[in-house]
Amino acid sequence: MVEAEFSVPASLAGAAPGDAGLGTHMELLSPEDIYRNLMEACALGCDAFDAHVVASILAVFSADTGTGAPRQTASAGLSAVQLSPLIAQFFPKAAAWRLFGLSESVERDAGEACLLELLERCTTSREPFEMLLAAMIARRAQRPNHLWQDLGLRHRGELNELMARHFKPLALRNKADMKWKKFFFRLICADASFSLCTAPSCGECDDFAQCFGEETGMSLLARVRRASDNGAS
Repeated sequence: MVEAEFSVPASLAGAAPGDAGLGTHMELLSPEDIYRNLMEACALGCDAFDAHVVASILAVFSADTGTGAPRQTASAGLSAVQLSPLIAQFFPKAAAWRLFGLSESVERDAGEACLLELLERCTTSREPFEMLLAAMIARRAQRPNHLWQDLGLRHRGELNELMARHFKPLALRNKADMKWKKFFFRLICADASFSLCTAPSCGECDDFAQCFGEETGMSLLARVRRASDNGAS
């Protein structure tokens, strides 16, 4: 079972979906509040890790627009038609979804479209959930941080578990544990018959650490919380 990372805000504790008190403060919910609200509303019997991944992505993309602004679902790579059943599957009683500005469609540039195609081709079972996950990863991979951070995860180990579960062909191919964004676009370049890298081999590369090595740092949800705390002090 995935342990909760954040304490439950007083405005959420014991509140039921549609509760007047919760509704009054919905526009003030921070990304970490959204995460907790979603996780507390998990559907009975749903997979705890998958629910954690979805809640993390939905929470962290909301930080793109800030507290009180509509969280356009395009920032998570999902349209309204895609998001609604995902929420119903994992968090049927969640209230936080009312903050999301449901995007009618999602536009992708060529690089994101190529990554989405790669991910969709390499899902473990081609289940609908994995296709939605591919769309979210492809969109969040356009952000500037480590991929595990831009997905709202706690550390790179969670991203490795996610890939092993739902994108097994890619997890098996990344034997050297290359950083995931580098690995994705290396495969895309290979498919396109050109190379992003001019080094003869990884062992002879002067920038080895750019593709391999630790991906340390603070999770984005924790970073948002710290920034909020500093602003309040």
